[in-house]
Amino acid sequence: MVLTQLSRFHYLLLKQPQPNFNLFPKPKLPIKFTSPTLFSSPKSTLSTSVPIPITDFSLAEEPRLEISLDKLFVPPETEVSCDDPNLSTRILKGSNIVVSKYAREVHVVQAEFVKSSVRTEDFPSDGLPEFALVGRSNVGKSSLLNSLVRRKRLALTSKKPGKTQCINHFRINDSWYLVDLPGYGYAAAPQELRRDWSKFTKDYFLNRSALVSVFLLIDASIPAKKIDLEYASWLGQNQIPMTLIFTKCDKRKKKKNGGKRPEENVSDFQELIRSFFQTVPPWIMTSSVTNQGRDEILLHMAQLRNYWLKH
Repeated sequence: MVLTQLSRFHYLLLKQPQPNFNLFPKPKLPIKFTSPTLFSSPKSTLSTSVPIPITDFSLAEEPRLEISLDKLFVPPETEVSCDDPNLSTRILKGSNIVVSKYAREVHVVQAEFVKSSVRTEDFPSDGLPEFALVGRSNVGKSSLLNSLVRRKRLALTSKKPGKTQCINHFRINDSWYLVDLPGYGYAAAPQELRRDWSKFTKDYFLNRSALVSVFLLIDASIPAKKIDLEYASWLGQNQIPMTLIFTKCDKRKKKKNGGKRPEENVSDFQELIRSFFQTVPPWIMTSSVTNQGRDEILLHMAQLRNYWLKH
């Protein structure tokens, strides 16, 4: 498979000039922004005896978010119609993602920490598909990773932001990787260190041929942050495949204190994204405390991964 010749499915269109993103400066040459891609084993030693079950994602008895057809993420080779009476059952709960025929082989059977890298040449060279988790420091990356594999300490969590300083590869089922990237926006870190982190991460995004998609984590318990919006727009401008993962959706702010519910912050973030893009990327609401969104993320990763492998 020649990875550099894979076709890309684009779902974001640039609408306005990009804001200045200090972490990842814009390229000198203009880039035509059409959108991120959708989209290959050593043996693991840590495993479960049986596949971890995926629950029924339709769950018709639970309320669903009302999403208009133009705001849905429709994978390639998937047809949708507003006249389809079953369309709502094909949308992943707490997301805007339509399920495709590629949503298979979802179970997590094995999960193994492989290595931490401080240089791009140290990354695994087996060509297995990778999903990168990135977000502001203290957004809950490690907790989400542990929730996905149902292992409490596969990725060590810390109450001190900015602890992830390397790019960490975790091999799943001997066939694909979850990749934990350094968090951004940690003001207490020395400026030189922050610059090194951003360059390292930037090189990974732009040059890693095995990267299927970036999962950008956004804290849904607080209003949208400018740095998150800038990060999302930079990924889009550089045609990096992206899914928005809204974390901490179990946290409820008291209205009398001026706080908003996670659903309101999710909606606000998407409206702000619409000021930069004609359409929004796929998104999923999650909680590492309640495991909300866990199955939906794995299903989404499966359909992206299987499409990427086929094409």
